[in-house]
Amino acid sequence: MLTMNGTENGSSWHAGEIALQKKAGAADRMSEVGQRVLRNYLLEQHRDFYPQLPFIVLGAVDTAGDVWATLRAAHPGFLHSPDIHTLGVDLDRDPADPIDAGMNDGDAIGMLGIELHTRRRNRLNGTIRRQGSDGFDVTVGQSYGNCPQYIQLRDFEFVRDPSERTDQPALHLAELDGRARDMIKSADTFFVASYVDREDGPREVDVSHRGGRTGFVRIGSDGVLTIPDFAGNRFFNTLGNFLVNPKAGLVFADFDSGGLLQLAGDAEVVLESPEIAAFQGAERLWRFTPRRIVRRSGALPLRWKFRQDGWSPSLLRTGRWEDRGR
Repeated sequence: MLTMNGTENGSSWHAGEIALQKKAGAADRMSEVGQRVLRNYLLEQHRDFYPQLPFIVLGAVDTAGDVWATLRAAHPGFLHSPDIHTLGVDLDRDPADPIDAGMNDGDAIGMLGIELHTRRRNRLNGTIRRQGSDGFDVTVGQSYGNCPQYIQLRDFEFVRDPSERTDQPALHLAELDGRARDMIKSADTFFVASYVDREDGPREVDVSHRGGRTGFVRIGSDGVLTIPDFAGNRFFNTLGNFLVNPKAGLVFADFDSGGLLQLAGDAEVVLESPEIAAFQGAERLWRFTPRRIVRRSGALPLRWKFRQDGWSPSLLRTGRWEDRGR
């Protein structure tokens, strides 16, 4: 049985993360790692990294307490760091995006800077400082690098001016429709947001990358998604958040059409199940039950092309749902 301490005692990690680190036998090592790699400022390399990006992955919490993930794009340079404690974001409001309701002055935000064409990434969380509708600053709470595992290589291009919005309306769905299911079944990549309200500090929102072989996300007959969790950095930011606060926001991108599928709902971490051993490379599973679903065709001005050698080498150690029992 997994237990969580009632207090965080000033640790870099919260109770949910620590519980999973202990389960994995990595708690002592991660205690030292957390003090070393979790920073409340941006390293120079990350201050140089963000202005290169054509898009950013965001996570935020709306007024109903649901967490959403999204992708927003603009020409490189829309992200900039005037000082080590601040990341400036030149993006206007987008009321069609369900995350927008949680991006007001003083709101907590999670950010993932990721280059799909190089596999570089940096995670950041902090607080929005907004004075208008054409952009905002983020005061850095935590910033840290991530390993390049499970990222597929894709090259990007803009197909329209990023300031031009799609004329296709956002569709709010009661359940996953055929197009939504196809996006999930064909995905080798998605992003997931989560959050906790820490006992010893402010709200922390996290948004993370997940990758696997095509179809690594299973859709049950009841619409519940099941996702394998592979070996990683042992931070357990996402799953640790789920233990404390079982809410999640997922976003799937159609890299060919620029469409987004955004889901908000409830998550469950699965540590004991025969399915874990049956899925090659899985160390645990998690399940996601969507309660709110938004499909936005053509939301992004970007298109990506999968490289011929684009599969992550890490995926050679992982299976597929259809391989079980073979």
